[in-house]
Amino acid sequence: MINSQPAYSAPFQPEALRQVPPIEGLEDLTPEWAWGGSTGRGVKVAVIDSGIDADHPAVGGRVSGYVAIRSNDDDLIYETVQHRDAIGHGTACAGIIRGIAPECDLFSVKVLGPGLGGRGTVFAAGIRWALDNGMQVCNLSLGTSKPELYVALHELADLAYFRNIVLVAAANNLPVPTYPAVYASVISVAASEGQDSEVFYYNPEPPVEFGAPGINLRVAWRNGAWLTATGNSFAAPHITGMVARLLGKYPRLTPFQVKMILRALSANVTGSRPRER
Repeated sequence: MINSQPAYSAPFQPEALRQVPPIEGLEDLTPEWAWGGSTGRGVKVAVIDSGIDADHPAVGGRVSGYVAIRSNDDDLIYETVQHRDAIGHGTACAGIIRGIAPECDLFSVKVLGPGLGGRGTVFAAGIRWALDNGMQVCNLSLGTSKPELYVALHELADLAYFRNIVLVAAANNLPVPTYPAVYASVISVAASEGQDSEVFYYNPEPPVEFGAPGINLRVAWRNGAWLTATGNSFAAPHITGMVARLLGKYPRLTPFQVKMILRALSANVTGSRPRER
């Protein structure tokens, strides 16, 4: 796992974190209003990753659907039977989401294999499957720096935005821009310190907009294991979980409304006001 600080997490380090004044009236929101009492019940969340081990205690045996996508020459093959996690990464993300939004409906969209390798066409197909199958939030703790995929993934990100589907994308752990995390239509996330799953931060100088716990976290892994891990990959599902809880109360919110609410409730924007838990 990553031992040093992931790239793009620098704005969320304590010594660099900027305090952002709230906009009076517009941002007079509270966590209780946003997600108080919500468990994310009924919200469809796609984990587009390496698969999910449903029987891991962190996942609790509850995965609502599966699709594993692979390429065979020029064809894409979709398998909708239950599958296992190829490495553990998807289970880690699913466990974080489940811990925050325990009654959301998790869907495992498997596009990565051992070593977290995969083809860009399969990655894009995973996003497309999620958009066409009623997902409301997609966790994308993966990305690509290949310029030939920029347009195709951008079109999918815009399509998600227009369909009111929230894409939450982790920034790269290396200082290289990756897609779709750099697109304005997604919610981009990097790692911050701390262990409180409901404390996150806003960055007034994107492309990375939010910081969430992702440093030295205890995360679920393959075959029932647990690891202490660091990475932007593990920050994104914290935001995904909070979005699921938000949509559990207000299912008709659009992606730009979701971003506005997250900004208003970021700890460095509301830090001068008591946080309701």
